[in-house]
Amino acid sequence: MSAGTMSLEQVQRAMAAAVMQPLTEDEQMRSTAADGRSMAAIAESLIAPNSRLSSFERLEIYNRQYWFRVLGALAEDFSALRAVVGARAFEAISVAYLTEHPSRSFTLRNLGSKLPEWLAQHPQMAGRRHRLAVDIARVEWAFVEAFDGAEHDPLTAEQIATLDGGSRLALQPHLRLLALEYPADEVVRGLHAGEKRQASEAGIASEEIEEAPAALPGIRRRPAWVAAHRVEHAVYYKRLRREEFVTLRCLSEGKPLADAIAAGFAESRLNEVQTARCLRAWFANWAELGWLCAPELELLMEGM
Repeated sequence: MSAGTMSLEQVQRAMAAAVMQPLTEDEQMRSTAADGRSMAAIAESLIAPNSRLSSFERLEIYNRQYWFRVLGALAEDFSALRAVVGARAFEAISVAYLTEHPSRSFTLRNLGSKLPEWLAQHPQMAGRRHRLAVDIARVEWAFVEAFDGAEHDPLTAEQIATLDGGSRLALQPHLRLLALEYPADEVVRGLHAGEKRQASEAGIASEEIEEAPAALPGIRRRPAWVAAHRVEHAVYYKRLRREEFVTLRCLSEGKPLADAIAAGFAESRLNEVQTARCLRAWFANWAELGWLCAPELELLMEGM
């Protein structure tokens, strides 16, 4: 079937399938499609040759540029993950992930939205550092969401003072809560700081240095509860106590304030005095950071 006998939609879908086909190991267009058809024949059905390039060569330009762009975008969003697993493993992860989850949007912002979940389901891709790699991916994706997530008018300290046990609250849309198996927020901060130093001192780090996984002395498995949030135009990671994390998570799920606090301290070893002290400090801090806001009307209706 040639482009002349296909509808516009069929041409677009055929072109997209050809362009999104993974490259060979030496970064060339494959000679055959996934269904066994000749790529040369597919190219001839979609693109006319010119005086300098064959149909195959013209299609290959689009194929290569697509992959160079999406691989580059993923590496920018997950630079710490790339450092932890090594450049070679990260490229394999990227190609496999993007083959299953190709770009579906006009913006590359959402390209890595499913990578943390996908990586958790493919432990063989990250080797012995798999669990750490998943946490790293979650922290880096939380950065993306916190950076450009929506922001609602926060509750004032006066409004917070009027809350009672039945009050329902919402959290800022840009706030992301992470329960981690490793202190991955520290790893990400350290690796990102190292990247900035390398960029300022030498422009771009050499490929030889980036090829091997980064050395991570002293990284041991221990739980961490983290909030990724935005202040003005900067993203920060804030460590939370487990009780604070659970309380905030319950609030984000629409639970009444009393129930959220009860769930947060259900397994806590803190006594009543310590609990009251924590709550006062947390609410003062949440008010200062503007984390709390009024729930959407739909959530209020659901709870009635």
